[in-house]
Amino acid sequence: MPLPVRRAGNPMLNEKTFSSLPRPGIGVERMSLKGTIDKSFLMLIVLMAAALWPWSQMAGGNLQTASATMTVGFLGGFVLALIISFKPAMAAYLSLPYAALEGLALGGISAIFNVRYPGIAIQAVGLTFAVLGVLLIAYRTRLIRVTDHFRAMVVGATFGIMLLYLATMVLSWFHVSMQALYAPTPLGIGISLVIVAVAALNLVLSFDLIERGVMGGAPKYMEWYGAFGLMVALVWLYVEMLRLLSLTRRS
Repeated sequence: MPLPVRRAGNPMLNEKTFSSLPRPGIGVERMSLKGTIDKSFLMLIVLMAAALWPWSQMAGGNLQTASATMTVGFLGGFVLALIISFKPAMAAYLSLPYAALEGLALGGISAIFNVRYPGIAIQAVGLTFAVLGVLLIAYRTRLIRVTDHFRAMVVGATFGIMLLYLATMVLSWFHVSMQALYAPTPLGIGISLVIVAVAALNLVLSFDLIERGVMGGAPKYMEWYGAFGLMVALVWLYVEMLRLLSLTRRS
């Protein structure tokens, strides 16, 4: 039975996210880069703290509790993500609960993977943050430039992957398996590498849109929304990194 993996792109930050917002009046606080970074770190701390609970349950042999916690985390996180994506102002109130729920989910799924493939969780964490650091440096030094063509390419690839996941889910209802696409074969590993690359490039789009929000004087609460968007991309990248590593272990 395949491991439960949540797969989602990062549609939370798009071209109209900041451009359609009303600009704050004179004397009203505006979005800042430092504020967004601080909130991103706070969300990351909350996520990591929440992940300790299901991880400890799995370590104690309580597989059922860890699995149930993971399911609650993914479903709850998905609901909050939908609310925040349609109501950006709610990010100030729901971003930390979202991070906590994602922590429960990632703690559970990481523990499950780690039981099957010892050491895989720490490898996935290390690779995820390494990719984040490299891309951030490349973006800040303008080694990567976000052009209209670049945005269109990444957004198109992201939605293509989302359609693939949706098709896989729908076909499974009719007992049609597409597991060959996710098998530990050259094709499966190649597909996984492509998905990891697209997830990583979504981080670059998040950097760009946050920078434009700061330059455009977006409202202060958009710091939370920007941090939330980064978290969505980071969670996706981590989960796909786990899956890629598991494929290489099984090949």
